[in-house]
Parts: sequence; structure tokens; C-alpha cells
Amino acid sequence: MKKYLSIDIGGTNLKYALIDEKGHILEKDRVKTDAKNLTAFMENMYEVIDSYQDQFEGIAICAPGKIDTENKIIYFGGALKFLDGLNLQDALEDKYNVPISVENDGKAAALSEQWLGELRGVDTGVAITLGTGVGGGVVVNNHLLHGWTFQAGELSWMITNSGIGTKNKAAYTGDNCSAVNMVKKVNLALGNKDLDDGLTAFEAINNGDLRALAIFKRYCRNVAIMIINIQTVINASKFVIGGGISNQPILIEEINNQLAKILEINPMIGKQMIPPKIIAAKHGNDSNLYGALYSLLLELNKQ
Repeated sequence: MKKYLSIDIGGTNLKYALIDEKGHILEKDRVKTDAKNLTAFMENMYEVIDSYQDQFEGIAICAPGKIDTENKIIYFGGALKFLDGLNLQDALEDKYNVPISVENDGKAAALSEQWLGELRGVDTGVAITLGTGVGGGVVVNNHLLHGWTFQAGELSWMITNSGIGTKNKAAYTGDNCSAVNMVKKVNLALGNKDLDDGLTAFEAINNGDLRALAIFKRYCRNVAIMIINIQTVINASKFVIGGGISNQPILIEEINNQLAKILEINPMIGKQMIPPKIIAAKHGNDSNLYGALYSLLLELNKQ
């Protein structure tokens, strides 16, 4: 059975796995991302790939930023700004003489769910990753949308609060639907010095702390508003929520609750819009590794 090396480029870690064509992870690990500069980063990548020399028949990569999947070029690169303009076909294909694919990390999460997860067999669906910002992938007619300039699914740039001015980052979903921001606000309200402490934040939320719950419910309402906005365009039957926060059952419960409330108090939209199914993603932290590989397999099969 053919095996492939899948790599998930993150600002903190470089995750990688050897996966067969059926989606079985044979081996996986991570190393700290060397973010000093492009040269150091590529040496980091080469070291990982070289450790699997002759074991793979293709390299599948996902990364932050806008990705030209046809020419294998990363633009912007999120927190890793030195990735802007990096052509991975030039950097890897000649060196290793195997097919290369590269996909945006949010879209990889959608592909993962489409291949082996909750979007399998779904004609029209959306994967939303709630993290520092909001990643996404939109599936229509069983195909992942990339768009004219590969911008489709960049949900962080959806404007949901223009009244405060579009120069203000809080006007965008990337800020008001950020799981990281929500956790910080909860910890600040609790007086916790560690603002990034997700466990303490959700302990308070699950225990019904009124300070934490108010912030959490407002956050879930923002996510529900984002879902309604997406629905007005594509009318998806299912939304899959990913990111570390999605492991908390109360998140999915409250997003559904907030969506129902909005539709109930607005009879016109409430009568027209049938609430889509909203559930947690299946693959957790391995999602991008699966999705990156599925992108390569689709390319190899010319789909």
C-alpha cells in the first residue's frame, strides 16, 4: 500500500505523519518550528523529510496563508511571514523527486472531514476552525471551494461589526470569533493571571460561573451569527466545528442554542432558514495531516 508524508506547518510546531492511502497513520511526531528565517525553516523541513527517505511516494503539506494550490506557492504565511512567496514545488519536488501538494490549513481541515470525517458524503457543508483566528473550508457540490484567487473560506475577514469602523480588528470574525480571545476574556474576568489557561476558563464555564458564562454565551452568539451569514450564501446542511475548543461539548450545545434564539426572535428569517446540523469535527489535532494528504490524493487522481 502506498505511503505518503504529510506535514502540517504551524507557527509553534511542525507536525508530520507517515500515512497510507487509506488514511491510516503509521507514525507521527512533531518538532518545534524554526521560525528564525526561511533558511532555518527549510533546514527544519529537510531534516524531517530526510528522516523518512525512500518511505513515501509523495509529500502533502498544509500551511497558514493564502495558498496557490496549482503552482504550490504560499502567500503571506500567517505568523510565519518569511513563507510569503515560497514555492514548495521548486523547494521540494526536484530534491525528492515525488509529487508535492500544498493546501491552506483551514481548507485542509475541511478536506479531512470530507475524506474520513463528518462531511463525508455531504454535498454542501462547512468546516470552521476556531483558534487564534477563524479558519474555514467550504464544500459545494462535493468540491472544496478555492475561489478565483484562492481566497474562499477565509472566514476571519468576514465583517460582523462594521459600526466600530472597519479599521478596528474587532469588526471582523477573526477577532470576535477567536477562541483564544474568548479564553483570555474569561480568565481576565476570573482574575486568573494566566490569560491563556483554557482549562480554568472552561472549568468556570461548565460550573456555571456567571462572569464566564456571559462572555462564553456572547462568543457563541458571534459564531452563530457567522454561521447565519454563511448560510445566506451557500445553504449548507452541516457545519463542522474544529480547533481545540471543539472538544468541549458545551461549545456545540451553546452555538446551537444561540442560533435557535436568533431565528426565533426574527420570524421572517426563522421561517425560511432551517437550522443546519452543527457538530464537532472528528479528527482533532490530526485533522490537518489527513486533509493535506487528501488534497494530494485528489490531485494525483485528477479530481
